[in-house]
Amino acid sequence: MPYVLINTSLRLSAVQKERVKSEFGRLIAMIPTKTEAGLLVDFSDGHTMYRAGEEAPCAFIEVRLFGRTETGIKKEFTKEVFGMLGRELGLEIPRMYLNIQEFDTWGSGGIFKP
Repeated sequence: MPYVLINTSLRLSAVQKERVKSEFGRLIAMIPTKTEAGLLVDFSDGHTMYRAGEEAPCAFIEVRLFGRTETGIKKEFTKEVFGMLGRELGLEIPRMYLNIQEFDTWGSGGIFKP
């Protein structure tokens, strides 16, 4: 189950959340074995955030994955996420950050996966 957390200073409408959630569902399939069916998307919007010491519209996206993915795939996924959030939310690419965390252990469906 991939987990995506979108922290942003923007206040997102229900329509924006739906569109971004759907786009992440499409993009997560770039990563082998990951599908929208197992995706959890978490929005945390309306935060006061500072970039370079100034309050600014920005976002920090966390992507958590069970298992390892090739670097080239992560690079392409990151590029696509930045482009999508730029289109859907109007954020400038220099104001977005993305972190991909990969875990060897995970629990889902009541089962611990080593």
